[in-house]
Amino acid sequence: MISTGDIKKGVIIELDGQLMKVLDWTHIKMARGSAQVRMKLQNVRKGDITERTFQAGTRWPRARVDQRRVQYLYSDGDSFHFMDTATYDQFAVSAAQLGDDALFLKENTEAFITSHEGEVLGVDLPVSVDLVVAATEPGFAGDTATGARKAATLETGLVVQVPLFVNEGDTLRIDTRTGEYQTRIQ
Repeated sequence: MISTGDIKKGVIIELDGQLMKVLDWTHIKMARGSAQVRMKLQNVRKGDITERTFQAGTRWPRARVDQRRVQYLYSDGDSFHFMDTATYDQFAVSAAQLGDDALFLKENTEAFITSHEGEVLGVDLPVSVDLVVAATEPGFAGDTATGARKAATLETGLVVQVPLFVNEGDTLRIDTRTGEYQTRIQ
């Protein structure tokens, strides 16, 4: 059991039969009333976000969530196949569960899978990934003084804004949290 005093960001609790992740919380003390805790919660399965207020001292069951290191193998359209690096078990995650994170996956990418009682809840990608530029327009000499940017399509289909000196075939480091260009890798 976990109480309001033990709540931290990122903790997953069971609330009304649903798995809820604590995104933010605030302790509120009224002049004449009892202390309360206002929490911003995200439903782990559905993704919707709600705000709820609880009396101080309220307790909930803490959800037992497992996190395992996995390696991305391949995609067959609507499923993305991963392998547990410890047991070599293979399993599939639907494209709907991955969402836009699928654009950062290329073969042999290491990631972490989060599961609850055998049900896959999500995939946590590394902070950055290295991807090759598949298509971009050529940059022109002299244009770099303005800090101009151009669109580049990467090998996974992700489109990012890059500096003008980036060419097709270059390897770029991309931040998976924001989807932005970080640097060019030689």
